[in-house]
Amino acid sequence: MWPKFIVTIDGYSRLEEFEKASVNSSQVFVAMWFDDCLNEAYENGVAEGIADAGYKPVRIDRKDHNNRIDDEIIAEIRRSRFLVADFTQGESGARGGVYYEAGFAHGLNIPVIFTCREDVIGSVHFDTRQYNHITWKTPEDLREGLANRISATIGDGPLKRAC
Repeated sequence: MWPKFIVTIDGYSRLEEFEKASVNSSQVFVAMWFDDCLNEAYENGVAEGIADAGYKPVRIDRKDHNNRIDDEIIAEIRRSRFLVADFTQGESGARGGVYYEAGFAHGLNIPVIFTCREDVIGSVHFDTRQYNHITWKTPEDLREGLANRISATIGDGPLKRAC
């Protein structure tokens, strides 16, 4: 006969701690459409908003490596404190990679911050519509909204700029 064990509330709380991501990093993975039309949104919005909150953005198309791109994506998501996923899309449709990367981060219990340009928020897939997206019109809107959301939900990072 096997011994019987009862898990207490404290025990469940302790188990929950093991399930959470334990990434203590200043890095943030950015998942977005790598189209020229979003370069300004990345440079003056996403990257600056992340930096304003005290973190360092990593965009996979701007990283030197000799590996398969999907292996690099997985490795960089695992190294990141959280992920910013911008769901802005063009006429060709949704950016499947962004959905995959956000879902992978969720599976690892790594927080995901959702963003989308205001004019295409209606095209976001049903499976992510329930998440609170930062909608933006200009890169400046995106920068401010992202910095505020990061500070409010994740906390200021170790690279926080002094005011």
